Amino acid sequence: MLRITQIKTSINDDIASVKTQVAKKLKIKPSDILDYRIYKESIDARKRGEINFIYTVDIKVKDEMKFLSGKYKNVAQTPDLTYKNPVVGTAKLTHRPVVIGFGPAGMYAALLLAQMGYKPLVLERGEAVDDRVKSIDAFWEKGQLNPKSNVQFGEGGAGTFSDGKLTSRVKDLRGRKVLQELVNHGAPEDILYKAHPHVGTDLLRHIVKNIRKDIISLGGEIRFNAQVATFKIEAGRLSGIVMSDGKEIAAEQVILAIGHSARDTFSALYEQGVDMSAKAFAVGVRIEHPQEVINQAQYKEFAGNPRLGAAEYRLTYKASNGRGVYTFCMCPGGLVVASSSEAGRLVTNGMSEHARDQKNANSGLLVQVFPEDFASDSPLAGIEFQRELEAKAFELGGATYQAPAQLVSDFLKNQASSEMKSVTPSYSLGVKPTDLAQLFPDYITEALRESLTGLDHKLHGFAMDDAVMTGVESRSSSPVRINRDPDDFQSISIKGIYPSGEGAGFAGGIVSAAIDGLKCAEALIEAFGVAEG
Repeated sequence: MLRITQIKTSINDDIASVKTQVAKKLKIKPSDILDYRIYKESIDARKRGEINFIYTVDIKVKDEMKFLSGKYKNVAQTPDLTYKNPVVGTAKLTHRPVVIGFGPAGMYAALLLAQMGYKPLVLERGEAVDDRVKSIDAFWEKGQLNPKSNVQFGEGGAGTFSDGKLTSRVKDLRGRKVLQELVNHGAPEDILYKAHPHVGTDLLRHIVKNIRKDIISLGGEIRFNAQVATFKIEAGRLSGIVMSDGKEIAAEQVILAIGHSARDTFSALYEQGVDMSAKAFAVGVRIEHPQEVINQAQYKEFAGNPRLGAAEYRLTYKASNGRGVYTFCMCPGGLVVASSSEAGRLVTNGMSEHARDQKNANSGLLVQVFPEDFASDSPLAGIEFQRELEAKAFELGGATYQAPAQLVSDFLKNQASSEMKSVTPSYSLGVKPTDLAQLFPDYITEALRESLTGLDHKLHGFAMDDAVMTGVESRSSSPVRINRDPDDFQSISIKGIYPSGEGAGFAGGIVSAAIDGLKCAEALIEAFGVAEG
């Protein structure tokens, strides 16, 4: 096939015109194109008063070598991006591999293992997605938290209740397999080529069920409400797993994809001598604007054009105290949602459905936190810092899972808010106007204040007076890294444990976590053949 780049169409052109443009570029008829697919789409809005779409397209035509002579600009042979299964190792497993956690890392690790005939056992502490939705709805509507199954725990992981963003800065060919498997299991095909693809929580719920069914059809087993309590370790090597009900599972190879909120599991691993270290992370607030304000700031006179949809942003700022401040998990046309996993602690996050058609836009506005900010040398000190912030947020909100919130104008003036104004907060359990400076250490408050003004220069309206800041966003990433060997992907202290994904400190989103899950599954496959029996 041929790859054609730099195909430009106007915002007013239908996407079907891309094929015509390709034929024109090659001086052939559209009917001469035997096969055709869009590989990449991006938006070019650099010229004032003009927005274009730029495409990379793969096509099949007769006499392809004629077009590779150098005579045709921006034409090359399509690279082979087909995912190559790993070569199966020679050592034999005594027991089937176990995957702990069924978020993106665990899901993709289990899927690859199942596709390669390993019949993995998956242990997920939370519920299957349909039951999980009921538990989450009970929390969002009545404040009844299920600590075992919530926005953080359950089938699909935390990403199931998010915008479903599929962008990743990781340049890895496995990313294509991640997206293709989503499409194979029900995602829209345009995620394969959109510059900023997303799925939305409403579609993700069905997709994760389809992946689960596929794993089971290939001989895998998935147990929900199955929480791991501790690990059996003999002579520096894993020999089994002890469940919370006391039952034991023999296991010699375990992919540990527990997510960033499995704090009890981190503690158990640390107590058993699993080597881990503290890492940088970030905390802050959810900031909420009318989506129309963001559309206007990003697209000017083109705001509202159906080809553009709800506008996004991704912003960074370096505060004078040296802290990086950035927006995270921006949810166009989305909601701020209650995301606690521990009683008496309040956590917020953002979520969008596929249509992104809610009134407000929101994103995390986060400030960097470093291990040296804590007096303790424990690798778990960052977790305790998160917990303290979440407990404070719970109290500031009135100890009812209402969230503490403040108008941007009041936050900048260093005064408490007494009411919300033109922007209606989307947080379903309600907000309590307060002073968020009471929540954070001074270095975070100062960096947030300074960044609001600085980011408004990059995105007009970001610091609008009535924009709402809701606390606390504390689970953007794991504050812990479970250290692993870069060659075999196993824990450097306990053989047989493969720390994987965001919770282990090796990923930062749905796609990168899924890629890391594939890497760990590949390492296991390359070392061991399928267990007999």
